[in-house]
Amino acid sequence: MSTDETLETEAVSPASIDALLDSDVDGLLDAPVKQAKVTHTDRLERAFLEVVEFRRTHGRIPDSTTREIGERKLGARLDGILASEEKTAALKPLDEFGLLEAPEAPESIDDLLGNDDLDLLGDDSGLLDLSDLPVRKAPEEADSVAKRKKCLDFDRFEHLFKAKHAELADGSAQIASFKGLKTVTEGRFFVLNGVMLFVAEVGETREMIVGGKPEQKQRLRVIFENGTESSMYRQSLSIRLFEQDGQAIVGTGLSDDEEVLDGDTASGYIYVLRSLSIDPQITELKNLHKIGFTRGSIEARIKNAEKSPTYLMAPVEVVASYRTYNLRASALENLLHRVFAEVRLDVTQGDKKGRSYDPSEWYVVPRTVIDQAIHLIISGDIVNFEYDRSAQRLVSRSTDRQALHD
Repeated sequence: MSTDETLETEAVSPASIDALLDSDVDGLLDAPVKQAKVTHTDRLERAFLEVVEFRRTHGRIPDSTTREIGERKLGARLDGILASEEKTAALKPLDEFGLLEAPEAPESIDDLLGNDDLDLLGDDSGLLDLSDLPVRKAPEEADSVAKRKKCLDFDRFEHLFKAKHAELADGSAQIASFKGLKTVTEGRFFVLNGVMLFVAEVGETREMIVGGKPEQKQRLRVIFENGTESSMYRQSLSIRLFEQDGQAIVGTGLSDDEEVLDGDTASGYIYVLRSLSIDPQITELKNLHKIGFTRGSIEARIKNAEKSPTYLMAPVEVVASYRTYNLRASALENLLHRVFAEVRLDVTQGDKKGRSYDPSEWYVVPRTVIDQAIHLIISGDIVNFEYDRSAQRLVSRSTDRQALHD
């Protein structure tokens, strides 16, 4: 360093630094402001304000069934918010257009006409009388457009979503690309717009005329993880999954096609496990069993069970297994879960990383009753039975419950 440079450095004083900062009118020397952490509430409010802005711009609420992807996304978002009382209450202060208000439907035509203060429905001239016009058949029935609504029995399905998340976490399930209409079958899980959904039921095939040509369609009962449900057509769900880059959830090592469990071949195994846990809250439960399904080896499925919350973080013992043919074993598994939903284990456990899980598919039910239920499902007679928790047996739905205890 030269002498001049040394003298110039020593000449800098606090006063000159203050003057330099004062002269920075453009704020070039300002320290960057640390961004505040975005909370869940912030994201929820931001999402709802996008819906509000659509209403302000277009004068109507977004339609969740339109083919315009941007509007449909906002419509689906509003449907999800309306299905949650907690979200609706939190967003009330931002609802300047009353989007979250549920209008009371008129109980009769008279009520509808009675509220027509401006006489908008009046027709003294007969202009609106269409009785002389030929009937025009709509291309699709009025109920062909299915909107989401709140799932009133979501508690029957919630544990299935938790189980699928646990499988994704422990690696026994994975996200795969959607492979088309043939994979939309009962018991399958998909991801649409970031929301997991479950195909709970596939209705009877109906032949409809679409575009002048006959087409076979099936109604679905689709349960969404956010607590809503839809009765959309099977083809409609397939189209949405294609258009919106939806994904399928499949067993690790299996392709999406292999996950479709039908055909005249062996389709997999239903297995029943007993936990070898030494946890007191587990050991004190008599007749605690896990009911599961696998297309491959049961031994491979339960390997390293002690490391997985799905298996209660403990080794397990196989007490029964059933080879399945000519049926969708995943649907059989889901039926078993519905029959024994009342006695499903309700505990919260933590893994070695401190994350909490609610293990599913564990039920407090005798193994002999599980065996009986499987045979009733295969024969189709399970619809006439239900599980009596106090009697620990399957009983006919027409049976007088009190007679079991007399």
